[in-house]
Amino acid sequence: MIKFTNGLVLNKDFEITNDDVYVDGDRIVAVGNSHLQADRVYDLKGNLLMPSFKNAHTHSAMTFARSFADDLPLQPWLYDMIFPLEAKLVDEDIYDLSRLAFLEYLTSGITACFDMYYFPEAMAKASVDFGFRTVMTCGLNNFKEDLEKLEEYYNKFNSYHPLISYKLGFHAEYTTSMELMQGVSRLANKYKAPVFMHSSETEGEVKDCVKKCGMSPTRLFDSLGMWNYGGGAYHSVWVDDNDLEIYKNRGVYAIINAGSNSKLASGIAPVSKMINKGINLAIGTDGPSSNNALDMFREMFLIAATQKLNDRDAASTDANRILKMATVGSAHCMGLTDCDTIDAGKKADLIVIDMHRPSMQPVNNITKNIVYSGGKDVIKMTMIDGKILYSNGEFIGIDTDEIYKKAQAVIDRIR
Repeated sequence: MIKFTNGLVLNKDFEITNDDVYVDGDRIVAVGNSHLQADRVYDLKGNLLMPSFKNAHTHSAMTFARSFADDLPLQPWLYDMIFPLEAKLVDEDIYDLSRLAFLEYLTSGITACFDMYYFPEAMAKASVDFGFRTVMTCGLNNFKEDLEKLEEYYNKFNSYHPLISYKLGFHAEYTTSMELMQGVSRLANKYKAPVFMHSSETEGEVKDCVKKCGMSPTRLFDSLGMWNYGGGAYHSVWVDDNDLEIYKNRGVYAIINAGSNSKLASGIAPVSKMINKGINLAIGTDGPSSNNALDMFREMFLIAATQKLNDRDAASTDANRILKMATVGSAHCMGLTDCDTIDAGKKADLIVIDMHRPSMQPVNNITKNIVYSGGKDVIKMTMIDGKILYSNGEFIGIDTDEIYKKAQAVIDRIR
């Protein structure tokens, strides 16, 4: 058992306290005064223990294309540069490339990712071997995967390992036939399960969908009964009030990816309007080929800054709400309701914020400092499932040189 003491805690109510926190195995067993006997004492030395960040949308293995196809609009970037390289990947590549992403997640305080990619067996094995928590979904489209595989994956990976779970999903409306989307809807209703996909990322995507189907992607998915049990839409940039009513009525998550959307000039999701309407919200980095960083601090700041610019209002979109999106909101979106806060019985997916870094001083408002001035350098410790994997800038029990070497070998081969 580990006792975290002599520091600060961001508790389940998102208030800063001086409580002790006890972790036994993979769970938090007590918060506050306790007579429990700890085998190990972790002296926080005035630093902040808080729930970890969860990355609610990414393509981890796309580390192969980091800084490979930059400075292009979405469609040429995807069809001309990314798809041809993806066609050369094999399952072992996914294993090696994903582990590189896991390293970066740890440095950003991210302990779980919601990954949409191919070769899920390789991704699941990489996650379990590494000790990383992964929720997977399918990139089903007209070119890859099929409905039978989607159902197979759903059943297999929801009983694979405690670190692994699986959600129904497909790539996007513009890459997926009506027949396939109808099939996804049937599976959603069969299993009473949420569905996730890219949606309303660019203005052109929405206009094309309206031209083809007479309605926006959001209204199309709703008309197919795809969100009868909730789900989420990655990006959700070009959505109108009617779309947002569907999000609210169906409990759909708008999963915000400000870094990727800014870099690809896709637009700014109306987060402040979503907050006012009571829409469920989560944050993802998107993949390392379009962002290019897997950095939750940058995402949080960009969401805050772009909303203020978009609304022309410096009071728009409070930083504390964004911090909750990156922790509780993303966890709930991913189905990780036992990994969301610091409370007895919750999973021990925790991070320590170094309050002795210059960017965290002086202490006026800790949570807003995290969003507005925090960066990867303030992550002092990252714990997943009760195990410390990153501490004081070092990866614990992980051969980083091997990971870098194998990832580079993949890139050199396919490029």
